[in-house]
Amino acid sequence: MHRSELTAVEQRVLGCLIEKRWTTPDQYPLSINALRLACNQSTNRDPVTDYDESQVRAAADRLTRYGLARLASGAGSRATKYRHLAEEALGLEREQLAVLCVMLLRGPQTPGELKGRSERMAHLATLADVERVLDDLTSRGYCERMARRPGQKEDRYRHLLGEGALDGDSEHATVPETASADPRALPVQEARVAADWDAPTATASGTPMVLGRDAPTATASGTPMVLGRDAPTATAPGTPMVLGRDAPTATAPGAHGAAVASGDGALAERVSALEAEIDELRSLRAQLEELQRLRAEIGELRSLQADVAALRQQLAELFE
Repeated sequence: MHRSELTAVEQRVLGCLIEKRWTTPDQYPLSINALRLACNQSTNRDPVTDYDESQVRAAADRLTRYGLARLASGAGSRATKYRHLAEEALGLEREQLAVLCVMLLRGPQTPGELKGRSERMAHLATLADVERVLDDLTSRGYCERMARRPGQKEDRYRHLLGEGALDGDSEHATVPETASADPRALPVQEARVAADWDAPTATASGTPMVLGRDAPTATASGTPMVLGRDAPTATAPGTPMVLGRDAPTATAPGAHGAAVASGDGALAERVSALEAEIDELRSLRAQLEELQRLRAEIGELRSLQADVAALRQQLAELFE
């Protein structure tokens, strides 16, 4: 079995084993129930799945045959548990494995997203460190850089460990080349607004006045005034003036982009922190469920001990 042929559920199981080893070491190795909960959790996962226990168990068993995982149930343990062997099987260090793990669990990612989302597994101080790790993974055939699509400011990287490696969430979905900006393709209310915007109206003199995107209208001085979104910017009195959405702002070059990038970075860090807290809560919930199960088993053992004691008493009375 080649590593590039892992199924979607095998990728998810492997990613969860890698993640939980470092984020919840007290619960590692993982039982089948804990592994199922990790696979289906709603945070730090894209897409969110609903695998059942049989699917998770079968995937874990296949990973064991591939040499990427192994059984790790302790002596006397009643639960089947698994641990990963990705370091040995793939020949990766902790930083490389952490970055690969994020792509396994969340699909295509930017270097900034990888830095924030791998923080709990491995410390990567700068984006340069992340890019160095990505270069290593790319050179070894574990990931690749995706072509930047229109509107995207950063490169994205995806893993190459099997089927679904080209898939991502809606944010990463391919935009059809046939997509059009025609107002008829917009929702009804937007189409009506667009139709009004492009329709000519009559001026007081009876001359049609076009308020469309690209057509000029006559000002009082006879100077064309462009109301469209593609017209040139006004730089001096008497020159065309743009009221469209493409007109430049009065900010310094690059200032707006820097401010947006800074805000996006702070928001991403906050979201990452909240996701980490939710992940911890889910881990605690899994621990609570395990404790409740153990408590029920202890109750059954105590009941059995009481039955044994009663039986011994009856035997003692018979022999007397």
